[in-house]
Amino acid sequence: MEPRPGRAVRALCGLFLLLLLLLLLQHPGRAERAPGSHLDDSAIAAEFCRIDKALCHDEDEQLSFEAVRNIHKQMDDDANGNVDVEESDEFLREDLNYHDPAVKHSTFHGEDKLISVEDLWKAWKTSEVYNWTVDEVVQWLISYVELPQYEETFRKLQLSGHAMPRLAVNNATMMGTVLKMTDRSHRQKLQLKALDTVLFGPPLLTRHNHLKDFMLVVSIVIGVGGCWFAYIQNRYSKEHMKKMMKDLEGLHRAEQSLHDLQERLQKAQEEHRSVEVEKVHLEKKLQDEISIAKQEAHRLRELREGTENELSRQKYAEQELEQEPGKLELPWPLWFLSLSGDACG
Repeated sequence: MEPRPGRAVRALCGLFLLLLLLLLLQHPGRAERAPGSHLDDSAIAAEFCRIDKALCHDEDEQLSFEAVRNIHKQMDDDANGNVDVEESDEFLREDLNYHDPAVKHSTFHGEDKLISVEDLWKAWKTSEVYNWTVDEVVQWLISYVELPQYEETFRKLQLSGHAMPRLAVNNATMMGTVLKMTDRSHRQKLQLKALDTVLFGPPLLTRHNHLKDFMLVVSIVIGVGGCWFAYIQNRYSKEHMKKMMKDLEGLHRAEQSLHDLQERLQKAQEEHRSVEVEKVHLEKKLQDEISIAKQEAHRLRELREGTENELSRQKYAEQELEQEPGKLELPWPLWFLSLSGDACG
């Protein structure tokens, strides 16, 4: 059996390692010092206190400042302490793979063509990302970085927006030991996305835009108003269609009545034409009959006049006979001649 002192040493060593691991989990930045730094901790702390006295005693902020300083060093190719336009252009094209970095230049430089560590740190502190909560960082991790499998780790470590610069530097301790990110492609992806977010602000997918919120609300109001207007118009259209159908039915009945009236009028006109034709025929017939009657009357009148003349002669002859009875003894031809002569005389 192993002696008891050996067991005690081993137990103490295990307890020490366990406490160390707990400290690392609670303060992940303690083991994040960038390897190969040419300044020691005291020099970095002095520079940080010179730039930002209010936060120089905050260890987490000091780690974030050191990360920002390493980002500046990575961009400053000539190591003159300032990042000029050519250096930032080269960094954007080669490290961040931007083919047209004009917009990023205006965001990064603004009116200042030379960016120092102090300028970069002050720009980072005024960034919206600096004040991100843990939930906002997790949302950025899921939607922009597209690594949702590390959500639990980020929440466990309580990584807020202040820790974003530490994700943007190539730190094996932070990526491997603290975040337990073993996939190299995941490390590189997280680093590039964090570097882009630190330098140029939140991406469009996660940036809180009040104007966009206002436009969204306005769009929703317009959409709801449009739906309500469409509903009112639809109901009005249905009522209008019903009324129109009734009007069309009434119009159809009126057309049918008009058609019947036209047929009756046409029939009446045909009857009127028939009456007119019959009237003309009747008038012509009456005229013919009147003409025939007139002719017959004229003939009868002439016949009457002739008869009257004959009667008058006969009466005269009778009167002559009564006055001269001796003439009856004459032969008939002579009597007739005598009577004719008397009539002529």
